[in-house]
Amino acid sequence: MLESIRESVRKFLSGSSPYDKAVETFIRDLQKILIQSDVNIKLVSQLTTKIKQRLNNEKPPTYADKREWFIKIVYEELANLFGGDKEPDVLPSKIPYVIMLVGIQGSGKTTTAGKLAYFYKRKSYRVGVIAADIYRPAAYEQLRQLSLQASADFYGEQENKNPTEIAMNGIKQLLSHKCQVIIIDTAGRHGYGNEEYLLQEMKSMSDAVKPDEVILVLDASIGQKAYDLASRFHNVTPIGSIIITKMDGTAKGGGALSAAAITGASIKFIGTGEKIDELEVFNPRRYVSRILGMGDIESILERLSSIEEYEEIEEKMEEVLQGKGKITLRDIYKQIKAVKKMGPLSKVLDKIPGFNMLPKLPSEDEIKMSEEKMNKWLSIINSMTYEELDNPSIVDKNRVRRIARGAGVRPEEVRELLKQYELTNRALKTLRKKRDIGKLLGTQ
Repeated sequence: MLESIRESVRKFLSGSSPYDKAVETFIRDLQKILIQSDVNIKLVSQLTTKIKQRLNNEKPPTYADKREWFIKIVYEELANLFGGDKEPDVLPSKIPYVIMLVGIQGSGKTTTAGKLAYFYKRKSYRVGVIAADIYRPAAYEQLRQLSLQASADFYGEQENKNPTEIAMNGIKQLLSHKCQVIIIDTAGRHGYGNEEYLLQEMKSMSDAVKPDEVILVLDASIGQKAYDLASRFHNVTPIGSIIITKMDGTAKGGGALSAAAITGASIKFIGTGEKIDELEVFNPRRYVSRILGMGDIESILERLSSIEEYEEIEEKMEEVLQGKGKITLRDIYKQIKAVKKMGPLSKVLDKIPGFNMLPKLPSEDEIKMSEEKMNKWLSIINSMTYEELDNPSIVDKNRVRRIARGAGVRPEEVRELLKQYELTNRALKTLRKKRDIGKLLGTQ
């Protein structure tokens, strides 16, 4: 999934086909890749509907590249699909905190129990684990070894065939040992192959133990079955969160990721390997950045963020024209920084409505000089005090010399910035007066 989507993003951003056609092609490719990666078809349909709705209802910012803006929408909606802005709260909300792991056989529950124990131990909690899987012969010894690696307390009863009793006894003993986080490893399925019996067993244990959190453990390779499976588990023991295992291999992972949507639970961790420390807190936005190509998406988001900053300054200028306040050197600084983040000045100028229709366009040398001047002005502003930024009229000869030394520029370059600042405010004042006169005469 990762490489296919990244390739589609690269093709879309660098393609030469018309924008509307490129968007249609990208959405079709995205649908195909997600379905092939076992993301539930309903979720894929919901995702593409939301993307299309936003395309119809929103307009890209004036200075934004339309293709980059579209990829930002895809990024945001994919992130929402997997949990949105919120990084899961992985620390216990109370002490003691009892976690019950559920899932089918082979999903990696026992390994995950050990990883969780190690994770919480490193967070300075006293941790205990309970071996309540009575059907898989190796589960008891595997969990005992993992608890040793994690330096966690271990509880199990090899001769007892009542998992609920084992869990209750284990909690009692581990609490007497002052354990703060207790993790119960349950059976993957009943020995007779009766899945309904397994689910009933889980319900009985959940009702008796009353865990603070039930975590569904899903193998990343489970495919479309995850959607139905998560629903069935959730109906029996409401799922609080999900851990997806084996996200390090060739598994598609889409089915397991889909499970979060059906249960309303957040994906809390992903297993990225077999080692005890290979458990990663799941961050939807970071995960989607990885899907789309981390470097590409970060630079796009930074550019679009700078455009928003630039448009904020334009709004401030509009307020000044209406007689509300004045432009400060802090505003000038923000404006220059935003312009620089938006990319080369020549590209920024091209995006200004009507710029190409001007009778005389600036030459490449003039643009280069302007970029150099912006860098110097940033250095000058950085060398000024807050008082000087808010009230430049106090900057006398001595202050000019001090600022120039700090910025590594000539004193006349400091004076040039101050003069430009005065001209900007004067021009805004003149425009405001013209507007006011226009209103009086009824021409505006």
